Amino acid sequence: MSTVKNITIVGHASKGKTTLTEAMLNVAGVTERMGKVADGNTVSDCDAEEKKRHISISSSVLQFSYNNSKINVVDTPGLFDFAMGGAEGLRAADAAIVVVSARSGLAAGAEKAFRNAGKKGMARIIVTSKMDDERADFYKAFNGLVAKFGTSMCPVCVPVISGGKVAGYYNMIDEKTYTYDGVHRKESDVTHDDTGRFDAIIEVFNEAVAGTDDELMEKYFEGEPLTKEDKIKGLSIGIADGSIVPVFALSGATGEGVDMLLDFVADCCPAPKSEYAVDADGEPVELNVDNNAPLAAVCFKTIADPFIGKLNYFKVVSGKITAGLTVVNARTGDEERVGKIVSTLGAKQTDVKEITAGDIGAVAKLTTFKTGDTMCAPSNVVTLDGVAVPHASYSMAIAADRKGDEEKIANAVSKMMEEDPSITFVSNTETKQTVLSGLGEQQLDVCMSKLKAKYNVNANLQEPRVAYRETITKKVEAQGRHKKQSGGHGQFGDVFIEFEPYPGEELEFGERVVGGSVPKNFFPAVEKGLRESMERGVLAGYPMVGVKATLFDGSYHPVDSSEMSFKMAASLAFKNGISQANPVLLEPIVTLNAICNDEAMGDIIGDINKRRGRVLGMNPTADGMQEIVAEVPQAEMNTFSTAMRQITQGRGSFTTAFARYEKCPEHIAQKVIEQSKAE
Repeated sequence: MSTVKNITIVGHASKGKTTLTEAMLNVAGVTERMGKVADGNTVSDCDAEEKKRHISISSSVLQFSYNNSKINVVDTPGLFDFAMGGAEGLRAADAAIVVVSARSGLAAGAEKAFRNAGKKGMARIIVTSKMDDERADFYKAFNGLVAKFGTSMCPVCVPVISGGKVAGYYNMIDEKTYTYDGVHRKESDVTHDDTGRFDAIIEVFNEAVAGTDDELMEKYFEGEPLTKEDKIKGLSIGIADGSIVPVFALSGATGEGVDMLLDFVADCCPAPKSEYAVDADGEPVELNVDNNAPLAAVCFKTIADPFIGKLNYFKVVSGKITAGLTVVNARTGDEERVGKIVSTLGAKQTDVKEITAGDIGAVAKLTTFKTGDTMCAPSNVVTLDGVAVPHASYSMAIAADRKGDEEKIANAVSKMMEEDPSITFVSNTETKQTVLSGLGEQQLDVCMSKLKAKYNVNANLQEPRVAYRETITKKVEAQGRHKKQSGGHGQFGDVFIEFEPYPGEELEFGERVVGGSVPKNFFPAVEKGLRESMERGVLAGYPMVGVKATLFDGSYHPVDSSEMSFKMAASLAFKNGISQANPVLLEPIVTLNAICNDEAMGDIIGDINKRRGRVLGMNPTADGMQEIVAEVPQAEMNTFSTAMRQITQGRGSFTTAFARYEKCPEHIAQKVIEQSKAE
């Protein structure tokens, strides 16, 4: 059986990830020619939106054979708005190839991906791509990597600079220089312009490899040259334990050097390893990569397309998935029968009989499974770690262009949420808006395009309304008198109520009626009338909070008084009294926890201050970042995700949680009141 290697390609946007994937497929003989992102004809960018926008929007799974290994590549988007794709790739793979531009050096997205892969204990490889660009400078880029990540950086394939240009590539493992005609290489005796620098970087490689193993270290110190087998052994040990991060110089656009990367993946990248799951009793259990063990597989990606149907991608940790097998969804407890199983190359599907332990594949038409779920044998129900879904931080209200299309929108968005769980969709009964949330403007823009193209629904995005509240600030007394005569029995209710501020959220109702001026059996009707009135305040129609109402007097008619009469009287007293009790508007305040790099901290604090926020404190985090804790009015937070991303260059993140309501500044309150009247 061939050895399985699961790798994901991650990094910043527009640094050559999809182009590298195309080159890998071409070098491996899977494709006859390389597609181009700009032409919309790459294998991995197969979605209509990706072709239209010339960017990767979702992860793409590409499975092929190379040098007796089965290589599963998960190509992921680099834009932060589509970070869900990166999360899928990191869950499915055992090694991450981080793509860095040799021209512009390390970017924020690559740095973030490198650290995320490290947190998961994954093997990491760095590729400095775009070596075909005349402005590319591998040695400058490599020094930048060492400065940022330390001496674990290990050059494996480096450019040979002759006459100031890249003349070939030197492979440290076999100690040979190669020149390329397209993707085909041949040995060359071309030499480096700066032999001192070249010798120094070879020494960096030898030291790094020798440091992974006592036997190799001894050999190195004795001056004995390391063989190719020694180097592969040292690199395999180092990449697995994280002490070595191999660095490859190559060009995805021309394919030069890509064969050496593929050779390395096949020879040195770690095979799938055992994982821990949780059993039905909540106890941890170790699952070995064994075809004969009970099945346990994690769903790391879902496609829910109205045209091609539903497809769930699984990484099998132990056991195997075969057609006709009865499996259990550990989350729901539902049993399903496995139908069609496929391997994929972008949009192309090939039927396969099974997905074995350690391998990746997709199962069609499962009904209960979604991203993050565990598929397991009915005899051994366990739950594996799911996918780390990025937190939605940007929200807009979505409104149908045509009345009656609301249900169509809800159904379509629920399908999109199956594909991308970083999208959330909530109907806010208070503001009477349906709010679509995601990771940024581009993600929501893609959602709107898909609504129209795939589901034939037109909608638009609007600013989400803020759920304000109203309260009172002084104590007043008010009368409410309801009298109506319309033939037969009339209606009569008369109440005197005292209204005062109260620290609670709900209405606090009390009574101190003496002498039976209002019979006790009408008290519940008075309370009900007040509670219903609390739902709509007198300033801008927002719900009232913090009111205590005490019924202290009134009058009744033995024939014409009824529960309805006293309910109406209470409503009138409420309107009369609240408007005289100095009503004010309250705005929701959220607690903001923002994580950012040191350099961005001052600008983030400045931005929080501009949003009427108050910084409560700052704390260093375990990974060298800074946490800023602040309180900010919710009304000012809608564009914070965009500002945060710009200021931190995508390195930062944040969460918010409702804290309390506070009095709204007069000038803000006036705008809100005027807006409510206009509506």
